Amino acid sequence: MATNITWHPNLSYDERKTLRKQHGCTIWLTGLSASGKSTVACALEQLLLQKGLAAYRLDGDNIRFGLNKDLGFSEADRNENIRRISEVSKLFADSCTISITSFISPYRVDRDKARELHKEAGLKFIEVFVDVPIEIAEQRDPKGLYKKAREGIIKDFTGISAPYEAPEAPEVHLRTDLKSIEECANIIYEYLIREKVI
Repeated sequence: MATNITWHPNLSYDERKTLRKQHGCTIWLTGLSASGKSTVACALEQLLLQKGLAAYRLDGDNIRFGLNKDLGFSEADRNENIRRISEVSKLFADSCTISITSFISPYRVDRDKARELHKEAGLKFIEVFVDVPIEIAEQRDPKGLYKKAREGIIKDFTGISAPYEAPEAPEVHLRTDLKSIEECANIIYEYLIREKVI
């Protein structure tokens, strides 16, 4: 742990919110690979930006090209992946930006820690379960990952050889096999309006 460091105070969240005329929050999309998380997140980001709101999407694959390129897919690395993105999304939310994360984030305890981190900072955390039966995810398989996992080429693959712990009480539950991407983005958007986030 780092020593000889000092926390420098920032503007308060309320001051920033007044100046930016917008609330910040984190919208945490979780679900199996090929459930549609990234596609829904992209549609939501575009919708929010078109409405004049500051929003930024943090995508699981994209983050592994930079911030988390040193991490693999062991349980410890997955935990660290989610810990880091929890901290980054909290910073975005504190800046009064709507942070949209799309990560498998298979472990409930890691998502609960992300929620608690936001709660401690007085920031809204909205868990969105992007749900699809595994059979549908395997049929979609845009990256060919399920096939490789079934062949044993990929070890520790969520939903096949590693667990996925579905959210017990997400704020929003989407079924991407029953709704279009646009409908899913609108469901989240309407939730944000109902909850007076926007």
